[in-house]
Amino acid sequence: MFVELGTTRFDITTRALVMGILNRTPDSFFDGGQYWAFDEFLRKAEQLVLEGADFLDVGGSKAGPGPEVTVQEEIDRVVPAVEALRQRFDLPISVDTFRASVFEQSCKVGANIGNDISGFSDPEFLPVAARYDASVVATHVRIGPRMPDPEPIYSDGVRADVRRFLERRSNLALAAGIKRERIMIDAGLDLGKNPQMSAELLHHSDDLVGMGFPVFLSASNKGFLGELVGTEVDDRREATFGAHALGIALGCRILRAHDVRGNRRLADTMSAVLQARRDDHYSLPEVS
Repeated sequence: MFVELGTTRFDITTRALVMGILNRTPDSFFDGGQYWAFDEFLRKAEQLVLEGADFLDVGGSKAGPGPEVTVQEEIDRVVPAVEALRQRFDLPISVDTFRASVFEQSCKVGANIGNDISGFSDPEFLPVAARYDASVVATHVRIGPRMPDPEPIYSDGVRADVRRFLERRSNLALAAGIKRERIMIDAGLDLGKNPQMSAELLHHSDDLVGMGFPVFLSASNKGFLGELVGTEVDDRREATFGAHALGIALGCRILRAHDVRGNRRLADTMSAVLQARRDDHYSLPEVS
């Protein structure tokens, strides 16, 4: 299997890519705005690149509930950041937004990927992606981004509902003229799911792999991991590694990660194991 990000085509048969997270928000759930100052943001980006990120993801509005971020505020946060990254690094750049206008302004200055946690709720999002030959991430969310959803209910069970939602969204992307290798799908762990639901979706990641699109895994330091191991947000590193290793074993091939260094090593180790298993599977018996 392959995934195309910008001008780069990655073979993800056994290799998992690592996306480095860059927050342009003062209220990120993980870093709390530690890299809000632009110089700190650029230093963080350089660190992620040196640690082995395959591509970078810039977000100007957190996924969870919080103060309103207007379209212009999001553009002002994200677009200069994308432009600065494009001038400094020769890597694909993703924008974490559900607004087509923010995505388009970002594409104009060098973004290659639209990471949309709303499942393309903005009807102009996919046309923008097609116009700029950009890749997209279709993410499941039950109600919508930035909306509290403390007691989610799924009529046919969370696995069936998530898969059906992503089938519809990926077909919309194909119909908009986006190549299959430029469409990624994400179960949206913690987005309208309680911890048990997120754990169930992770455990059954191969449900999505069977759809034939590269599967994107957003588990890094998330709340459901904290619930599973009883830790706060700054102490979920090992839990994240465990979730990512399981995800890769089940077929996930793009990791959205805060800790690029650790997850680069994890992904490379898993790749070596999967490649050895594949080589052994395809080796021919010796003829005596």
